[in-house]
Amino acid sequence: MDLKEVEKKWQKIWEERKLHEFDYGNISSKLYVLEMFSYPSAAKLHIGHWYNYGPTDTYARFKRMQGFNVFQPMGFDAFGLPAENYAIKTGIHPKDNTLANIATMREQLKAIGGMFDWSAEVVTCMPDYYKWTQWMFLQLYKNSLAYRKEAPVNWCPSCQTVLANEQVIDGSCERCHAKVLRKNLTQWFFKITAYAEELLEGLDEIDWPEKTKLMQRNWIGKSVGGEIEFKTENGDSFKVFTTRADTLFGVSYVVLAPEHELVDKLTAPGQREAVERYKFQSAMTTEIDRMSTVREKTGLFLGSYAIHPLTGEKIPIYIADYVLVSYGTGAVMGVPAHDERDFEFAKKYGLPIKRVIKGEEGKDELPFVEPGVLVDSGEFSGMGSEAAKDAIMEKLKTLGSGQKKVNYRLRDWLVSRQRYWGAPIPIIHCPRCGEVPVPEEDLPVELPYDMVFTPDGQSPLAKCEQFVNTVCPKCGAPAKRDSDTLDTFVCSSWYFLRYPDAKNSQKPFDSELINKMLPVDKYVGGAEHACMHLLYARFFTKALRDMGYLNFDEPFKSLVHQGVILGPDGNRMSKSRGNVVSPDTYIEKYGTDIFRLYLMFGFSYIEGGPWNDDGIKAVSRFIDRAEKIVLKAFSMEGSKQIGPAERDLDCVKNYTIKQVSADLEVFGFNTSIARLMELVNAMYKYDQESQKDAEFFKACARDLVLLIAPFAPHFAEELWEMIGGPFSVFKQRYPKCDEKALVRDEVEIAIQVNGKVRARVNVPSQLDREQLEKYVLTLQQVEELAQGKPVKKVIAVPGKLVNIVL
Repeated sequence: MDLKEVEKKWQKIWEERKLHEFDYGNISSKLYVLEMFSYPSAAKLHIGHWYNYGPTDTYARFKRMQGFNVFQPMGFDAFGLPAENYAIKTGIHPKDNTLANIATMREQLKAIGGMFDWSAEVVTCMPDYYKWTQWMFLQLYKNSLAYRKEAPVNWCPSCQTVLANEQVIDGSCERCHAKVLRKNLTQWFFKITAYAEELLEGLDEIDWPEKTKLMQRNWIGKSVGGEIEFKTENGDSFKVFTTRADTLFGVSYVVLAPEHELVDKLTAPGQREAVERYKFQSAMTTEIDRMSTVREKTGLFLGSYAIHPLTGEKIPIYIADYVLVSYGTGAVMGVPAHDERDFEFAKKYGLPIKRVIKGEEGKDELPFVEPGVLVDSGEFSGMGSEAAKDAIMEKLKTLGSGQKKVNYRLRDWLVSRQRYWGAPIPIIHCPRCGEVPVPEEDLPVELPYDMVFTPDGQSPLAKCEQFVNTVCPKCGAPAKRDSDTLDTFVCSSWYFLRYPDAKNSQKPFDSELINKMLPVDKYVGGAEHACMHLLYARFFTKALRDMGYLNFDEPFKSLVHQGVILGPDGNRMSKSRGNVVSPDTYIEKYGTDIFRLYLMFGFSYIEGGPWNDDGIKAVSRFIDRAEKIVLKAFSMEGSKQIGPAERDLDCVKNYTIKQVSADLEVFGFNTSIARLMELVNAMYKYDQESQKDAEFFKACARDLVLLIAPFAPHFAEELWEMIGGPFSVFKQRYPKCDEKALVRDEVEIAIQVNGKVRARVNVPSQLDREQLEKYVLTLQQVEELAQGKPVKKVIAVPGKLVNIVL
């Protein structure tokens, strides 16, 4: 079989007959299988694309053959920095480059043999899609979930744009690796924090990898504690959040973030120059670095004091860059005896260290951070930590100086970007009316094509007068469009809702249809999206539910992360390392079915591993052997009574069906293919029998083709046609295991003589130990082995062996 020609043939037939289009008349049996859509930053699919899409397509085909009405769409996440940076470098417009890449990748994705429903394709950079991304923004804005404020942001000086915290890796831009700076800008935010508790609770209801759920829990970062107010000498006040109110009597200093609004007011004249210098240095450090637990803590005394809310003591006020104005209240209390960070800080700056919690004798060296019994804590001394937390917060409440509170590490999602290649923010700024949403009937706000992309810290759209200058929809006065574009994660936060209704020009989706089609049943993609895309998509789903557009809580019922295929040297593939493996070389030689089979056979799907092509020839031989044995079976004639040989093969076949079906449910592709190889070996063994039952052998061969079909779709479709099967193999039902066939009438056991294996014989499987001992001694083969010598003892292990001691 010429696999490359076979692949072209069936791809054409599948497309002509619309085999992969979803049947909207049978939604009750739908199964929505979705791979994270690809970003067309390169002109060709790399090995990571193949590893995501090929095996997941195998799962989708398997479920289709089980009777599910599978919806498996595909599209392109087409906005983003790489295309714009490429335009700056080459002069090729991002739209032209992106659409050219999409055209190439679309054909390559079809060549994978994927069961993609291309009639539902979405491309996020096209106006018919981002019109509805802008509509989403307006709904969030109307519901007070989108707002604009000045805030310290991560600024990439190379890309000349703002980055979300999640896009800063080790203090550097995840795209260009430039050192990220901090600066204040007026930006748009989505109020994801309004859903912090629900985003946390919902994790218990979904079938996701535990590691991913833990990452989201940590990112949301719920802390239960209290907010305590400290007054200052000059009459101002600020609040701190703490989970350890029981340590309040141990406070010996308080710390404000360098950006805190009170810093300038509380700075003594003699400290002003040093404070300004420290503030400038802090602004040059990213939040990620500032929160690092291994970085040495620095700080500066402001020259002013706060008043302890219970003791009335004067407490020095410091600034330190490890305190963030965007987290909590932007202020913390320093309890050096009971916090490791505070202990280091106090020792460095010579601040008092007061023990107020006692643990077991000899096990409470400072800093003692465990719960214990309060000491030197006034009326609360002698109380346990947990009881003291409540009692102290109640006392503060009566004094008007505190209250219990829940805090979250999660920050609101910053969505503004000072770049061109993204969806324009649909807001107009009017000198009379302020912020005015673009009327929905005027969407989309389209990106102008003729643009200057060179980054200079200002959004490229701000320099395009044709785009920026407009009139206010409210009063008709001259006004300006917002010149920022939306973070590309906004586009991917709802694309799964668009797929089932991709051609709807009246609204983003029909709620009645989407409520039947969603949630996604199986979602597959990289673990690197745990705290960005996967969290944002959950937020969008919950917000749209509360607005009345959806009736479900979570977008993705079940989630699978594929592993990473590394270079042959064990490192991530990159051009700079020279370890990139191109799929094209292997596809040219073996075809797509062999390549995707090897990706499934050579690696554990959720683990991945270093690339090694040693086994690809074995996979090619396996397909060749499967073809030959199937065709040989269908060339046979004749029949015989079903005997042990047929029962053995039937047992192997049904065991294969059972194991492959179970393994595919959990994406165990490598073990599934190993089982199929065992079945092919068993069929070759049966072929050695002098007498064979042709119909029985054909039935086994037919089941083998059906079993292989999800793994090697083109090969199986061709083989199915060759043995006279009706179109298509994917309209057939996947074989089901006959449990009765797994119970053998006979079982092969070893015969040992004086402890050494001398023969293997078939015996009835139902014999117990005593019956087996007697049965074996009646066999002629055993009599010959005994050579007339008396039998001293027989040791039988049913189902395994009999040892005869002569």
